[in-house]
Amino acid sequence: MKKNKLMVFTATLLLSSAGFISTASADVTLKHGYIDAPPSRAFLCSAKGGKLNKDCGPVQYEPQSIEGLKGFPDGGPADGEIASGGKANFSALNAQSADRWHKVAMKSGENTFKWTLTAKHSTASWRFFITKPGWDVNKPLTRADFDLTPFCQQDDNGKIPTETVELNCNIPERSGYQIILGVWDIADTGNAFYQVIDADFKK
Repeated sequence: MKKNKLMVFTATLLLSSAGFISTASADVTLKHGYIDAPPSRAFLCSAKGGKLNKDCGPVQYEPQSIEGLKGFPDGGPADGEIASGGKANFSALNAQSADRWHKVAMKSGENTFKWTLTAKHSTASWRFFITKPGWDVNKPLTRADFDLTPFCQQDDNGKIPTETVELNCNIPERSGYQIILGVWDIADTGNAFYQVIDADFKK
């Protein structure tokens, strides 16, 4: 009798563990959203992005999970940690130099940005910022590097988005290497999702 009880307990424990692992694995894949057009730094670390960015650390498996405190620029990730959303496990994204990351050819003027969402959240807003002309490309990224007025913003007032969200934005005149910061502000939590795009502006 004791042996049967032990077998039942062991089987229950194994099933519970399997369920936990399955749930944990699903949780990794479900969180939460990334910019894939034009492709973000994190997306280009992933297999879907062709792994054009190397030595990215764990974000290569979950570019959708760069979630940090909302409120940028007054709050949110600390200076030097903007690209990682302030998450220590994604700190490899904070490396910054002229040639560290693959750059996406872009032009000023009308552009379409596409977020792909692996889990949908009540949304406050979508915002985009761009670095100032003459920013130092070889130093950690700070708020002082950005024009802190979004060049594009869409307020959703708590709406649940679709699985893909496209925003048409007018990018101000820029040349050379610039960084675009996309921020997805969540309405019903204190968090936001952060994505940086390494752009090379051509005339």
